Amino acid sequence: MRIISVNTLKAFWEKHRDAEQSLRTWIKVTKQAQWKAPPDVKKTYNSADILKDGRVVFDIGGNKYRLVTWVNYAYQVLYVRFIGTHRQYDEIDADKV
Repeated sequence: MRIISVNTLKAFWEKHRDAEQSLRTWIKVTKQAQWKAPPDVKKTYNSADILKDGRVVFDIGGNKYRLVTWVNYAYQVLYVRFIGTHRQYDEIDADKV
């Protein structure tokens, strides 16, 4: 998968240093993934939440942080839509960010 935008994740871990290793691991695994459908994501990340319209929510750092993405399976591209604390996540609509 091609990840758009890794820079967003880097900026986040610069503020939340404890998220850095988890996000680096997530980036490495995700870049190597070749997901063709949501069940493929679940095989890699069992705790991922599959939402409608290609949205996927990942738990980062032992569920301390949440990462909302939009996945275009046909083109093998994943877009970072939101990264934040669990509290910040509770304040957004993951289906619309």
